[in-house]
Amino acid sequence: MSFAKQLIAPQRPPPPAPRPWTISRFAGLSLMAIWILVAIGVILFLTAEWDPEKVAKYAPKYFSGLGVTLTLVSISIILGAIASVPVALGRMSNNPLLSMPAFFYVYFFRGTPLIAQLFLIYYGLGEFRHALDSIGLWGFFREPWNCAILAFTLNTAAYQAEILRGALQSVPRGQHEGAKALGLSRFHTYWKVIIPQALIVALRPYGNEIILMIKGSAIVAIITVFDLFGETRRAYSRTFDFQAYIWAAIFYLIIVEGLRNLWNAMEKRLTRHLKR
Repeated sequence: MSFAKQLIAPQRPPPPAPRPWTISRFAGLSLMAIWILVAIGVILFLTAEWDPEKVAKYAPKYFSGLGVTLTLVSISIILGAIASVPVALGRMSNNPLLSMPAFFYVYFFRGTPLIAQLFLIYYGLGEFRHALDSIGLWGFFREPWNCAILAFTLNTAAYQAEILRGALQSVPRGQHEGAKALGLSRFHTYWKVIIPQALIVALRPYGNEIILMIKGSAIVAIITVFDLFGETRRAYSRTFDFQAYIWAAIFYLIIVEGLRNLWNAMEKRLTRHLKR
């Protein structure tokens, strides 16, 4: 081949170099192998201990508890999202009469355990039964379900307020100035320009908050709300079969994995214009 043809002929890229066996890669493969062995062991254990009578008796209760868990988390997330808007606006306000109460609210509910907040509402407010009864609120606070909804709503509202505040403040100031130059009102600026960009930033933290709420919902079993974990405890107390907790863990894993994939699909859909 002549020298000119060698210049014109396309050059093949060199083959990729093999990846070196780094410590992190070896650790990752080792952990994956351990998880595979654990999964195989769990499958073998459940297969060996399979009892059709127990499954027929307790499977409907598990699905009933699963419905309670999903209902509790869904209502709390929706009410928390509504409550988080004024809290986030208060945190962003320059008026100390608005920012300070919002700050202390977020500081308290993010700085204390959810189980402590649940106990303060369910057990603590019982000390004021006569006062609550005199204003007609005792009928609400004596029900464990209502106390669980209130505690979860107040807790997630604090986290969602910080997520919303951070997302809104992450939008560049130039977006506000550009909307103002176009003559858009403050309402239309936020509704058409700021909020759509902020929601893309907040999408992943919102998904993490929902997952944390689902896993944290197991504590309501302590106050006799028979969610998924509550039904698991009841099944174990009657059978003393350890696989009751394994099935509960499988249910939680399925829920979390389903939400994770749903959030990944939503994120790819909403950010498809950023990857072109």
